[in-house]
Order: sequence, then C-alpha cells, then structure tokens
Amino acid sequence: MLVQQILKSKGDAPVITIRKDVPIAEAANLLAERRIGGLIVSKDGKAVQGILSERDIVRSLALRGAVCLKETAADLMTRNPVSCTTDETTDSVLQKMTAGRFRHMPVVDDGVLVGIVTIGDVVKARLEELAMEKDALQGMIMGH
Repeated sequence: MLVQQILKSKGDAPVITIRKDVPIAEAANLLAERRIGGLIVSKDGKAVQGILSERDIVRSLALRGAVCLKETAADLMTRNPVSCTTDETTDSVLQKMTAGRFRHMPVVDDGVLVGIVTIGDVVKARLEELAMEKDALQGMIMGH
C-alpha cells in the first residue's frame, strides 16, 4: 500500500502546524485538545522546519522541569525530520520509523507538506493489506 492511500483513508483534515515561536505550553495544549501526538513546525504550513512530539515535551519536562514550558517549539523540535512522499510504500515508511525510533512522519511532495502519517496509520494499513492477501490466498486454495 502507498502513503497516498493512507492519506486518502484519513480524509481531508488539514495537517496541524505551529510556528517556531509558539511556546511549549501552548503546543502541549494543542496536542491535548486535538488528541494528537505530534505537530509539524512550519512558518507557512507548506515547508517543514521541524516536528514536535509529546515525547519531546515529556523528555524535556523530566530532565529540566516546568521551565521548558516557557520555551518555544524551536527549542525542542526535531529539525529536518525524516519525511516520506505519497508514492512510498508502507514497508518503506515502517523501516524509516523503526530505524529512527519515531512515530510521526511528515509527507512531503515537491517540497510541500501534504500530510502526516503515524505509526498507527501505517500499521493499520499494513494489517488491512495482510488481511486482503490472506483472503486471496484462502480463495485460491479453496478454488474460489
């Protein structure tokens, strides 16, 4: 399955982005309100400057305390995050996520942010793919 199929199944909801100057406390509130685990950092909603995850915030809180809540997204974000294109396969994305030990990946085509995929999105798509393959094989074995 391709990333473009995953994005299509997620619907037309826009990717939630924040600017680099947004305070961490505000970013954390947005993550909680939207019930999401990561935010793309972008000056214009098109160019990816970084990604800020719940994990980034929690690590900083554990190491430095609440002082980090007054810092900005630029202070904690992962710069130049690994991304994928709409033409990549779920296997390729899973390999990148596993190797990099991250759960959120921007989808970029021709330098423009077009979506975001999570490990959950990719695993769900892969499980659906495996179920279809299983059904096809069972059908072949049973002569259907």
